[in-house]
Amino acid sequence: MAVVSPDTEHGNSHAVEAVTVIAEIKPAPPIAKGPKWESEAHEQVKDAVQRFTKPLHDLLTRDANEGDTRLLITDMLCEGLGYDKFRDLTTEYMVRQDFADYGVRIDKQLIAFIEVKRVSQKLNERHLRQVQMYAVNEGVEWMILTNGQVWQAYHLTGGLPVILNLAFEVDLLGPESLEAKADKMFFLHREALKRRRIDELWKHRAATSPDALLDVILSDSVLDIIRKEIKRNTGITTTVQTLAAVIRTEIVDPKLRNR
Repeated sequence: MAVVSPDTEHGNSHAVEAVTVIAEIKPAPPIAKGPKWESEAHEQVKDAVQRFTKPLHDLLTRDANEGDTRLLITDMLCEGLGYDKFRDLTTEYMVRQDFADYGVRIDKQLIAFIEVKRVSQKLNERHLRQVQMYAVNEGVEWMILTNGQVWQAYHLTGGLPVILNLAFEVDLLGPESLEAKADKMFFLHREALKRRRIDELWKHRAATSPDALLDVILSDSVLDIIRKEIKRNTGITTTVQTLAAVIRTEIVDPKLRNR
């Protein structure tokens, strides 16, 4: 491109070549994508959560019994979570003299029990103890409680006593977004469970549980920091034993005080 510029000293004009500099633009690095199975599983779960909303509402409206609720659960497991009802699921799985609603096998290994309650029944501690008994007797890590609407996934760590951790809870008819519900239910998809994607989830929940956090707070190192901060702010000297007693009796939820 030429630009005409007057030469005031000589009274004539000459063309000055304008140079356009174009900065080199490097292409943005590709966005990392997860494996194909993961995106496909998530889409399958998301579609199922959306599709089963109306049947769930219908079951609640007519206060369906446990048998009808179980029919919907079977469809959800197979159509939404990728299980084969002949290969992966055993209904009325016998545990000693009792029966679990579903035993879940992946590659012939029993990995979870599912206990189903009627759609209008709230899940409670008694239901959890029931499925816990199945898991303890069979040496199974994962327990799932559901009434179709609410799904709870628990991890069991064997020992004396056994340790239970809630990995997640989701209400399929609750106020969370469709994406948020699908994100949680994804961890129960056959392919995700096979690859133990849920493990990090329960480990995080276990590490940040009230019991675990109380242990951290009442540790000598943390109490000593609190003691020093009190001394710095108020000039008052106290002991870690005194602080521990105050935290236990006056701050902590009563359910955790007698640990």
